[in-house]
Amino acid sequence: MALSYPAIALASFLVGLLAGFLGYSDPYILPWFMIAVAVVASVYGLSWGLLAALFSTLVLLLFPGFNPMALALLLLSALLAHQVGESLRRAHRRAKALAKSQRLIAEALEALPQAPNREALLKSLPERLLALGEGGHVGVWVPAPEGGFSLLATHPPMSLAWIPDSGVVGRAFREGKPLYIPDVRREPGYIPDPSIPTLAELALPLWERGEVVAVLNLERPKPFLPEEVEGLTRFAQAVGLHLDRLADLEERTLLSGLSERLQSAGTKEEAAGRALAFLVPALGLQAGALWEARGARMQALAHHGVREASLLRVLEEGLAFGVGLAWRVYETGSPLFTARYAEESQGVPALQALGWRTFAALPLPSPGSPRSRRVLVLGAPEARPWRRAEVESLLLCSRTLALALERLAEKARHQAVNRLFQELLQKPLEALYQEVLEEAVRQVPGAEAGSLLVLEEGVYRFRAAVGYDLEGLKGVAFRPEDQLLWYGLGEEEAQRGEPRILSAEARPIAEISHKTAPPEVMDRAGRATEIQANLCLPIPYQGQVLAYLNLDNLHDPRAFGEDSLEAARFFATPLAALLHEARTRRLLEEAALTDPLTGLPNRRAFERLFLEELKRAERYGYPLSLAVLDLKGFKAINDRLGHAAGDLALVRVAQVLSKERRNGDRVFRWGGDEFAALFPHTGKEGAVRAAFRYARAIEGICLEGLCLGVNIGLATYPEDGTTTDELLSAADTRMYQAKAQGLSVLA
Repeated sequence: MALSYPAIALASFLVGLLAGFLGYSDPYILPWFMIAVAVVASVYGLSWGLLAALFSTLVLLLFPGFNPMALALLLLSALLAHQVGESLRRAHRRAKALAKSQRLIAEALEALPQAPNREALLKSLPERLLALGEGGHVGVWVPAPEGGFSLLATHPPMSLAWIPDSGVVGRAFREGKPLYIPDVRREPGYIPDPSIPTLAELALPLWERGEVVAVLNLERPKPFLPEEVEGLTRFAQAVGLHLDRLADLEERTLLSGLSERLQSAGTKEEAAGRALAFLVPALGLQAGALWEARGARMQALAHHGVREASLLRVLEEGLAFGVGLAWRVYETGSPLFTARYAEESQGVPALQALGWRTFAALPLPSPGSPRSRRVLVLGAPEARPWRRAEVESLLLCSRTLALALERLAEKARHQAVNRLFQELLQKPLEALYQEVLEEAVRQVPGAEAGSLLVLEEGVYRFRAAVGYDLEGLKGVAFRPEDQLLWYGLGEEEAQRGEPRILSAEARPIAEISHKTAPPEVMDRAGRATEIQANLCLPIPYQGQVLAYLNLDNLHDPRAFGEDSLEAARFFATPLAALLHEARTRRLLEEAALTDPLTGLPNRRAFERLFLEELKRAERYGYPLSLAVLDLKGFKAINDRLGHAAGDLALVRVAQVLSKERRNGDRVFRWGGDEFAALFPHTGKEGAVRAAFRYARAIEGICLEGLCLGVNIGLATYPEDGTTTDELLSAADTRMYQAKAQGLSVLA
């Protein structure tokens, strides 16, 4: 059984006293008194040791033979014992303090896994570590959106709720390592709380997913032991591991919840609505929207939590090109996170006016796309910083959502194509042309306008348009070589139906357009100078290109990508089937509108086209000229050489007229030996030149020595008339006057 220190001291003193009473001299008594003094000094300190030495000296005076050296030895014993005892006492106190701190840290570590979420974990730290504050305080500081740090939790309460980032906490946060200040009085950046006495401060950064998200700060009126600093540093590292674990758990929960909600969605709009309804509350935000770029505007596929009338109006109207941070994300493909939305130069004015501050815009990646076709937007009025864990989780969610939307977009394209096939035999072809084009503009990423040119009578003509003036374009005809010039890849590629993309960044698109058609028409009705990107899809069928589908973007030179080409190919098959059916019907219709002998359009076709061209000329203010042709010498050939020779003469006339006509001009056989021609976009001077060309060509036709001639009467809108009857009458009258005067052409 071990004896206590007081018992040892008392026993030593009693043994020495007994030796004295038994008659022993100082050399036998002094060692026992020295032991007693040493024990007292080592256990109770120097002052008690000195008192014990003096008391022992007085006792020694009772016995004979006292030597003053005994006093010196007793005092020396007290001093040496005190020094040895002091180090032992210090080690003992330190061991006790370390044991206490280690016990508190161990208890706090055991409690960490019990925290249900990140915020609860951080808020629990001050109370669990309070005993280590010992008269000071323990607090957790987090970055404030406006700068500096906000107090998330503290124990006991503090008068400070916010501190600038220039103090010890800010330094620990920036440097990402523990910062210990043993004497804050010598620290120029120390920020005191008047209500809490402080000598030492320990700031410990708390990490989550590779970034500092908070600072655990301990202040107390006495220094921290190095072992305490080390223990608390390891504790902060353990907190970081648990923050990582909770972030992983939250991320998995978020992804699984989102995937579960997207699984049964049938349309893009439904998927977007479900995703927003889940993500907005799960992230502690107020509202969100999912935008899809459609040409010059972004349209909202869905929104959640928006109640303000001004914002609802924005969602209904869409975002004009360049307005809103969603367009910046569309162009750059990079996510954007901010807690200062009101200060953004490209923000939506209605949202900024409401004072919204927290905002995130994430691109939903599309394979093969140069742009982010869809952008997920989330936000809240109050400011809050975006943590890396939140950013990474949202990026994963955006990829998950993007895959779901791509799947549903492809499904929508298949449904649209199937619907077009079903309607093929139920609607008029002209209406179906327009419907196919409108569906292509809707379904092909990057498209906001478009046109469909169909092969008719050896030339391509506009039969449908979106975003352009179709009536103004109908008068333009393109030869196959003109269309190949516009297409640019070559005839073999066109025969294979290879789509191509043209960007204004590589070459001015209007420059190519002006080489194939009248610039004034293409710039006005076709907006050629506005086109920034074009996707052209040839529609081949049995070795012939039946049509060209043009899809355009008027704002973004990089609007089209591989995803656009893939989507455009969906429409090649239904268009080919539609055009084949249209061609069959048109052949039947053309039989009724075509002169069977010469192959030229007949009088019925002339009356229809003349009225259409006159309406276009009236609408756009361009001239239109008409020529009426009556052959000379035809009766002589017919009478002398027979009707077969007369028919051959008429065929030769039709051939030379077709050869000499300009692009866009139309030639007709009225009947007998009468022909007619229409010259769109042509004034009187140009019509006269064309008429003389026709006259010279006809005068070069001879059969067995008998040659043909012609009398041509011209009339021009608007100077010679504004109706079909007025213009026909003027041209017919001039034709007879030319015949009477022996002239080839009279205008």
